[in-house]
Amino acid sequence: MSQKGPGLFRIGVISERFGIHPQTLRMYEREGLLRPARTEGNTRLYDTDTIERLEIILTLTRDLGVNLAGVEVILHMKERMEKMQGQVHDVITVLRQEAKARNPEPDRRFALARISGNAALAKVDKG
Repeated sequence: MSQKGPGLFRIGVISERFGIHPQTLRMYEREGLLRPARTEGNTRLYDTDTIERLEIILTLTRDLGVNLAGVEVILHMKERMEKMQGQVHDVITVLRQEAKARNPEPDRRFALARISGNAALAKVDKG
């Protein structure tokens, strides 16, 4: 196996693993869909994040019939959603810190509770 360090794989290994021609991987890179790392000798190296992204691309194109323009839009939206989720998490953290600073002894009659494993919060009257 042509591995080039921990978790880094050359284009031939990735090509064989996913049953895809190396030129297709190069095209995905030209289109901006993949950004493999490079060695000093300019050899492409695929890390786990790039491989996960490739798996998404292949699922979209092979299984769902999405063209490359659609793949680009979907990946961009996914990145924006992940960024927004991070921002929401940061805001919630700040709000919790602020609430704790303003009221170190919270009113025990009310609590925020997670509903059905998703991120929705609800006010629960305990008293």
